[in-house]
Amino acid sequence: MLEVGCACVAHSGMGSGHHSHHGHHHHPVRGSGNMAFGVAVALNLAFVVAETVAGLISGSIALIADAGHNLSDVLSLLLAWGASALAKRPPSDRFTYGMKSSSILAAIANAALLWVAIGAILVETIRRLADPAPVASTAMIVVAATGILVNAASALLFAGGRKADLNLRAAFVHLMADAAVSAAVVVAGVLIAFSGLAWIDPVTSLLVTVVIAWSGWGLMRDSLRMGMLGVPEGIDLGEVRRFLEALPNVEHVHDLHVWPMSTTETALTAHLTMSEMPANDAFLHDLAHELEHRFRIGHPTLQIERGHQVCALQRDSAI
Repeated sequence: MLEVGCACVAHSGMGSGHHSHHGHHHHPVRGSGNMAFGVAVALNLAFVVAETVAGLISGSIALIADAGHNLSDVLSLLLAWGASALAKRPPSDRFTYGMKSSSILAAIANAALLWVAIGAILVETIRRLADPAPVASTAMIVVAATGILVNAASALLFAGGRKADLNLRAAFVHLMADAAVSAAVVVAGVLIAFSGLAWIDPVTSLLVTVVIAWSGWGLMRDSLRMGMLGVPEGIDLGEVRRFLEALPNVEHVHDLHVWPMSTTETALTAHLTMSEMPANDAFLHDLAHELEHRFRIGHPTLQIERGHQVCALQRDSAI
């Protein structure tokens, strides 16, 4: 579930108290349910077993390489599934945000797992390039064609939620890449059937590895940025600042921070120096709505200060 529209505000200054307002709106992320994960894991696990057996029987390193990548996808789906379940656990005295950040840890683990799979595939591919072996092209074509259907069908389960959740995006990208890789293996099988050239198989495996690495680089970069609490993709911090500075009576914005609470939720904290304090919580309510609507920031926390005061965090090194 995606939680948005939660905000609280603190008024600092002589004679002013602390006022807060919270409004929670939950928007379900399509494709993130247990059924989607369960079906995708079952389909891909069955295919990994079939593809590995077919690769060993046919002698195709391209099939074995694709099976290794599919196995990493199964493990990544299990990690994302577990993180999704943990993220729904309520906050506690020890974990005051709940376990939402487990989804970020899962994204980092998935990215690392992908590169481990790439390394293993590359080692075997180089060995086969040096010593090409005969390949049963018919088995390659049949199994890889089945892989196109399995991976494309699995990817569609996560298509609806891929823009809102990095873990779902990872699942979608991995599975669509697998479908494309399977298509390449089909082409390689056809070429081997007509030409009899065994080296086409390891060369195809090498191309598969390059495609996997290319698709995995962006996921690694984005997951590490989230792990370092960087501003989430798609949010321009300068634009957020300009929006806050343009609010009525706001003279200055400082100590502005935007970071991911999970792969689906973004938090913001900021100090607003205002010439006049808000008369009621309508200011906060409207601001929370605009931050969620404009920037998909669903958990803002704002401290409002009087214009004549100097905040301890208002210094040159503060953002």
